Amino acid sequence: MTPNRPYLLRAFFDWIVDNECTPHLVVDADYPAVQVPTQFVQDGQIVLNISPSAVTQFLLDNEQLSFSARFGGQPMQVYVPLRAVLAIYARENGEGTVFTADEFLEDEDDFAPDFESVDSSANYVDETPPEKPEKKKGSHLRVIK
Repeated sequence: MTPNRPYLLRAFFDWIVDNECTPHLVVDADYPAVQVPTQFVQDGQIVLNISPSAVTQFLLDNEQLSFSARFGGQPMQVYVPLRAVLAIYARENGEGTVFTADEFLEDEDDFAPDFESVDSSANYVDETPPEKPEKKKGSHLRVIK
């Protein structure tokens, strides 16, 4: 299936605007190909007001988000691959959603997981069948009544 992030972004954007609130995006400013005003980046992230009254030439498709806006009085073209969008929310009440980082990894060859940096406490399922059947181990759990 195709990633749901573009659809959810459009839905939350429309919902926020329809309720007369101001949509804001949280973007990973360090993500490759992101073009945002670097002077406003904090801790590798930037919050962007994407209200129709704040931006022009707004485009949100299944791969990217782009628009023109003024930052500190200076015009700038902003470009954000959707993989870099971390969250969308309404400024007035914080209603919105946060996106997971791994959602797009299945479709990208160059985004293969780096298993050496993965948290070893996470639960991963290896779907490849074992070559030899494993011996069944006794349970280490006991029932307490």
